[in-house]
Amino acid sequence: MMKKNLVVLTGAGISAESGLKTFRDSDGLWMGHDIYDVASPRGWAKDPALVLDFYNKRRQEVGNAMPNAAHYGLAKLEAYFNVIIITQNIDDLHERAGSTNVIHLHGEIFKMRSEKDSNIIFDIKKDILHGDLAHDGHQLRPHVVWFEEEVPMILHAKKIMRKADVFSLIGTSLQVYPAAGLIDYVPDGVTKFIIDKKIPSLRTSPDYIFIEETATIGITTFMKHVTAQI
Repeated sequence: MMKKNLVVLTGAGISAESGLKTFRDSDGLWMGHDIYDVASPRGWAKDPALVLDFYNKRRQEVGNAMPNAAHYGLAKLEAYFNVIIITQNIDDLHERAGSTNVIHLHGEIFKMRSEKDSNIIFDIKKDILHGDLAHDGHQLRPHVVWFEEEVPMILHAKKIMRKADVFSLIGTSLQVYPAAGLIDYVPDGVTKFIIDKKIPSLRTSPDYIFIEETATIGITTFMKHVTAQI
């Protein structure tokens, strides 16, 4: 029997329980920095050393973090579904938990690229230093999508959403676009599980099942629901 497509969109909330701080706090700062100073082309042009230092610290934090029950739960569901995870997160916790099909909308912390050519990409585990150059002679930068930059994977993600037989949203407030608009591409009639400790505002629809819990708690309820339908 052919497995159904389970498409999952995850955000910072799923990794917060692994000790990784959410992308933006209520004061508009990220780890004490104005977001645009460390996550925009303007910030990079102004002070690339600051940006590199910021992401070097984030890379170390991710390396020290461990996947949690929500990450592992999604990986286990591959036994029952063709699971495709579209994540807004730049960490690798889904992969380390065992998920085999993960699309990173906003890039990956363990990759770096030329500041001029986004197709020149390398793996990186250590720090990127000011003066480290790609083979095209340009400075290496984190392979992440900053504010005011295009999201190259968004078109591919929209196509995946349209193929969903079951959908789940986990740990995202649907505040960051264009990722927040992806849920609109899930076909009508497809059951949509919304898992978050604070359910985001959504249009009224009988397709939605709300699980108002943290990701690590909500994943158990979610897994019972979807496996019972097989």
